[in-house]
Amino acid sequence: MNYLLPLLSVLLGYFIALFLKPKSKTNLKLLLAFSGSFLLSLTVMHLLPEVYESHNHNIGVFIMLGILFQIILEFFSKGAEHGHVHGHDKMYQIPWLLFISLCIHAFLEGFPVSHHHDLALGIAIHHFPIAIILTTFFINASLSRNAIFFFMITFAVMTPLGTVVSDFIPQLNDYYTEITAVVIGILFHISSTIIFESSEGHKFNIAKVSMIVIGIILACFI
Repeated sequence: MNYLLPLLSVLLGYFIALFLKPKSKTNLKLLLAFSGSFLLSLTVMHLLPEVYESHNHNIGVFIMLGILFQIILEFFSKGAEHGHVHGHDKMYQIPWLLFISLCIHAFLEGFPVSHHHDLALGIAIHHFPIAIILTTFFINASLSRNAIFFFMITFAVMTPLGTVVSDFIPQLNDYYTEITAVVIGILFHISSTIIFESSEGHKFNIAKVSMIVIGIILACFI
């Protein structure tokens, strides 16, 4: 299930966008708010305590490097990792910078899953609305069906691939704490951005706040 959940969530989001063509941005924003809250809670409650228990005094540096690395990735992906894609310009080929940056992001997310199986569920919930938003964006931009399928299937396999690499390359275990700390920084930035961006104008919205609270509570029981 560690490998299947992130993979299936992207494929499910892809097929929903392709065949059902959801129109409600409000429901997607609520789902994004829930996914951001759930992912942030898993990171704080499970990943963060573990890396600080390692007594590595440079853990904070690696977390900040993860945040900085994600900011750099978003310069190329335009914030697609948290559903922030806009524009209706026609596309005649895959946007390669967006593709590569998203794949790097998804690949790194897979590393801690081999040690924290619950994180697979968090990443799956995180990727599900992103897959819907990305597929819808590409359809509206008139990107070919084959190109969209290639983009989404590759994005879908990157997180399981990261888990496989972590599982089957023992040398990486020597740097597991540092790699996890970088991923924590990435997840911090992504999840907190999702939470803040899900509230338009930063106004109080009982529906969005409720989804955030549900995400926190669910993470507490995992």
